[in-house]
Amino acid sequence: MIYDIQHVTTYEYENPVSFARCTLRLEPNSAHGQELISHKVEIRPRPSERNVRRDFFGTLTESIVIETAHRNLRIDSRSRVSVDRKPPARDAASPSWESIRDIAFEATSLGPSSPVGYVFASPLVPVLRPVSAYAAESFRPDTGILAGAVDLMHRIRAEFRYDPKATAISTPLNEVFDKRHGVCQDFAHVMIAGLRGLGLPAAYVSGYLRTIPPPGQARLQGADATHAWVSLWCGAELGWIDFDPTNDLLVANDHIVLAVGRDFSDVSPVDGIIVGSPKQKLGVAVDVLLVE
Repeated sequence: MIYDIQHVTTYEYENPVSFARCTLRLEPNSAHGQELISHKVEIRPRPSERNVRRDFFGTLTESIVIETAHRNLRIDSRSRVSVDRKPPARDAASPSWESIRDIAFEATSLGPSSPVGYVFASPLVPVLRPVSAYAAESFRPDTGILAGAVDLMHRIRAEFRYDPKATAISTPLNEVFDKRHGVCQDFAHVMIAGLRGLGLPAAYVSGYLRTIPPPGQARLQGADATHAWVSLWCGAELGWIDFDPTNDLLVANDHIVLAVGRDFSDVSPVDGIIVGSPKQKLGVAVDVLLVE
């Protein structure tokens, strides 16, 4: 499948902003069963500096500086991506979760794809006993790692309520878990925390969902915005498998990967600092259209 993606981020400032420095992570990944065909980003007002690098996780990261006074900022990202991935069946056989845990801790590589980098707490995903105990209900002794992850994903979808007004980026994980509501970012963080609490390597994935579903299928939660899900290392043979707890799905061709990290703080599409305005209004609009 080939998708055209438009991701527009706008900021409206109460007072003129004299200086802005932003970090952009807007180029879709060329891995995980997908290939980037084209990508461009237009920024208004025009930056005085634009510098590109790859971060530790392999994400293309662009740093921009705007020194022109402005009250509006528009970042328009457009990409074309080819996606072809085949997830395992929900009931596919897999190694026991205990064996995967033990192998992950024995890893000697510290590279971005090494599982050992994703078994510990990260800035937005602490390891909490109640969340670990919740996840443990899905991972009984000798349970296959796929079966356990599918069950945990299904329980989060069934027991947590999707509510865009319930949380913000700053809402702590324990509050999300206690209140059992939030958005895709929150559900991904809860699942990651539970998996890591059992010693399993789990990464945070940001990306997009197909905006218009296939005929006869329901529209997925999180379309028309950036989306988030979980990638779990399931051993050397199966590798990294992606789970979407918001929609109770093993990730296939309706998902487009933007970036992978330990949690949202590693993959935020746009962040930065400004000088000159105490208040701002953020707008984000995403369209993901099937080309062929």
